[in-house]
Amino acid sequence: MPVFSFWLFILIASFTPGPNNMMAMAYAHRYGLRRTLPFCLGVGAGFALLLFLCSVANLLLVEWLPLLRLPLTLLGVVYMLYLAYKMISDSGNSSPSEPDQQPKLFFTGMLIQFLNPKGILFSLSTVSTFILPYHSTLVSYIGFALLLGIVGICSSFSWSLGGALFQTWLQQHRRLFNWTMAALLVWTAVLLVV
Repeated sequence: MPVFSFWLFILIASFTPGPNNMMAMAYAHRYGLRRTLPFCLGVGAGFALLLFLCSVANLLLVEWLPLLRLPLTLLGVVYMLYLAYKMISDSGNSSPSEPDQQPKLFFTGMLIQFLNPKGILFSLSTVSTFILPYHSTLVSYIGFALLLGIVGICSSFSWSLGGALFQTWLQQHRRLFNWTMAALLVWTAVLLVV
């Protein structure tokens, strides 16, 4: 497995803005860092489950239709380029909708993974590009799911921390941050094709 490309993709895709990270930042700003931790744990648990299910489903698809591996990889590359475009074109005017009361944040974080297009395509891309070509045991799928669940927790927690501490600074430097993250996503997409 190309370890450098794997970690570069995982870290950039996990820590760039997306529904999980934006909600984590908004919840931390609204409820405080400590009360947002269940959401972060739910994101990790939901993402681990999603990644495991994608591994098993992808394995079945790859065994049945080996021609799907290349299109799935290309779909992942196209999605990364789309994310880069969305980051560059983000005006920063929208804010995530928040309920008036604190919801059940663990279950919110867990269930949102199955509605999150970034998470679903990220899981499919990760599995088809980095996991299935190099690993074939159920134990390895569980291990990667747990590892990436932990990355999901770290990612949403870092955005929660950012929401609690640095929201004003991030708003002032939003354009530089978005361009930097977009450039890194494009570079990762190129590495996957090469």
